[in-house]
Amino acid sequence: MPTLPLKVSRDDYNMVRSSIESAIHLGGDIRTLLGSQKELNPMNDLHNEVCRAGEALNVFGSRWTIEILSALYISGPRRFNQMKKLLEGISSRTLSDKLRYLADEGLVSRQVTEGPPIRVTYLLTEHGRTCGRLLSPLVAHLKIHRGTVLAHD
Repeated sequence: MPTLPLKVSRDDYNMVRSSIESAIHLGGDIRTLLGSQKELNPMNDLHNEVCRAGEALNVFGSRWTIEILSALYISGPRRFNQMKKLLEGISSRTLSDKLRYLADEGLVSRQVTEGPPIRVTYLLTEHGRTCGRLLSPLVAHLKIHRGTVLAHD
């Protein structure tokens, strides 16, 4: 079933568009700054820079990673079975493995509350929340581009 578009007020839509434009501008400034560093460090060639960018983004390229991080960013802390319900099609084993991987990467924290029963809750670390905030303009741009966020009067 196709996802219905989210309709937001014209003012909110324009605010989102303006924020995306600001992020694009800042991203350009950051790219320019990092690109200028090759003059200061001759070993900073394009190949090394591309490899470092790939390494930095590697964690997000793994299957289910974006979905898990998005679920925690959008819905907040969740227990294992709550996560499984949000992520249609993921197996328990895969979810467990991915949560462990994301914890090792410093993006997700595992909070244990003594019981009985013992309760385990998964939440984003500060690093994970920061990544979510940084990815939000990209996600918003893609939603607008695909027509899943629309302005209404």
